[in-house]
Amino acid sequence: MPKKSGLPKGVTEFKDRHEKWHLRYRAKGQPTVYLKTRPGQDGWHEEYEAARAGEPEKRVRTSARTKPGTISALIAVYYGTPEFTGLAESSRKTYRNMLERFREAHGDKQVATLTRAHIKAIIGAMSATPAAANNLLDRLRILMKLAMDDEWRADDPTYRVKGFKLSGDGFHTWSEDDIEKFCDHYPIGTSARLAMGLMLYTGQRRSDMVRMGWQHISGDRMRVRQLKTDAMLSIPIHSDLAEILASAERTDLPILLTQFGKPFTANGFGNRMRKWCNAAELPECTSHGLRKAAARRMAEAGCSNKEIMAITGHQTDKEVTRYTKAADQIKLADRAMKAIGGS
Repeated sequence: MPKKSGLPKGVTEFKDRHEKWHLRYRAKGQPTVYLKTRPGQDGWHEEYEAARAGEPEKRVRTSARTKPGTISALIAVYYGTPEFTGLAESSRKTYRNMLERFREAHGDKQVATLTRAHIKAIIGAMSATPAAANNLLDRLRILMKLAMDDEWRADDPTYRVKGFKLSGDGFHTWSEDDIEKFCDHYPIGTSARLAMGLMLYTGQRRSDMVRMGWQHISGDRMRVRQLKTDAMLSIPIHSDLAEILASAERTDLPILLTQFGKPFTANGFGNRMRKWCNAAELPECTSHGLRKAAARRMAEAGCSNKEIMAITGHQTDKEVTRYTKAADQIKLADRAMKAIGGS
């Protein structure tokens, strides 16, 4: 529900799916405008007056791709919402590529005439790429909620449309045997061992790990600002990681460097880890699997989802559960039985 707070005529507040408040301007016969400033801030008056005059409509392409009421026009509106502009750059790029492919195929269709049968057919036709189909369905749900909110239609055609049940678990979660085998192959002092230590004992994404620098270490803690979520984390440095870091050369550059003394890119590091794992005869292991291993270890140690989230930076229980599926069932079962008085 909009939040009433004495705002100018036509301006209301609303919450996005992350529970953050935003402003929008709505007037009969004009497109909804999502405002970037608030009353009292620099640029507020100009932005509000432009919205009242309908000038933001000029920024939306008026070609056949953006005829009023079409899916193409709805996607263009979505690109201007706080829910999209507030995403990390990498996420915006991924979602934009996905939606542009969808727009190319279905952009001329009217949003108001889209039915549940249409959605099921579109998703069903992507059976060869089930993960991509499920990701598209998630985006379509957001688009349809936007369409309802902006009164383009009264119902949600994605309601109760099911995605594909994915087999497998995604990236392989490193087992303790995998970790031991990698450590035996790469002793402390090697770049491979440093990389593994940074990933395993901080539980971060590779895009965040490659940016970690010595300036982010203060005492026995590592400060991490996550690129994807912009969350700031303060993580205690594990004693095993402290031992690995003690053997690494301190520079003004990131902690982990290439063989040429340059910082890694996220993709470059992923490729390098692939080579390290292959050399250690660990073909299933990846850099992302180390993040999952970190979550698995914490789950096996009895950490709550909230505690795991405080390290990994995940924002929902669902995300953590997905990462901790590989928690050792035997250890957890023994702990559960002991908790109710069993031997």
